[in-house]
Amino acid sequence: MIRTTDDLRARLAEARDAGTVDGRTPTVALVSTIGALHDGHIDLVRLARERADIVVVSTFVNPLRFATRAECDAYPRTPAEDRLLLESLGVDIVFSPEASDLLPTGTATTKVSAGDLGLRYEGRARPFYFDGLLTVEAKLFGLIHPDLAVYGERDRQRVFLVRRMIRDLCFDVEVMTVPTVRADNGLPISTRIALLEERDLAAAKKLPDALDAAASNADRGVDACIAAAQSAMMGEPRITLEYLSVVDPQTFLPVDEGHRGPALALIAASVAGNRIIDNAEVYIG
Repeated sequence: MIRTTDDLRARLAEARDAGTVDGRTPTVALVSTIGALHDGHIDLVRLARERADIVVVSTFVNPLRFATRAECDAYPRTPAEDRLLLESLGVDIVFSPEASDLLPTGTATTKVSAGDLGLRYEGRARPFYFDGLLTVEAKLFGLIHPDLAVYGERDRQRVFLVRRMIRDLCFDVEVMTVPTVRADNGLPISTRIALLEERDLAAAKKLPDALDAAASNADRGVDACIAAAQSAMMGEPRITLEYLSVVDPQTFLPVDEGHRGPALALIAASVAGNRIIDNAEVYIG
């Protein structure tokens, strides 16, 4: 468990030196999280462990991803449980710095911008979110110099923007993704899902149902795809829909009615005050 950037650099240098065999430098994988780990993180770590010699997991609660200091402070923190889980999975380094170390100027004067796409979908409700996420991700890449970084497909917008940042800023990092881990009811496992009561879980189940309906009707075109998803949620008062979009995976921009081929259906909604995001691959016929 490492708390400072200086100690992280020193420990990684030692690990790379110790792992060098016949001139081959060991590979490093990064799994970037904000802690409070759950089953959805396990597959990320397992893939990193399979593909790299050294696995680093960050559990930094990034204040730049939250609207207020109070919201950041309220985010659950389970450092002891996180450490035990990561140790059991064979993680080599857990990086859990204080904000004052990783963000010494507080609000990070130098920032990475997600551009216009950072203001769509997840960024529409939280216009600060992706700039804050990418800024810290770039810092982690600069500190750790990972060969690969592993992400979950539950947040496809994040994956798209990280890949674009890697390309634009010439980071030498391979991105690998893991399919969304789902509970028995089809809901994507997340920290917020764990907060829902039974009746709220029943309502939230309408979200993956809506994505299934979108996929089943995609052969009829984009409008039919979206209409089917909306119908699947109709009459559920506990759901407050935030957005429902079908986007081109290559640009992450909404597709038009003439689109044919692969697409992504994105959905976000609030259930009992807890935001849930999900997505599904669809094929527009």
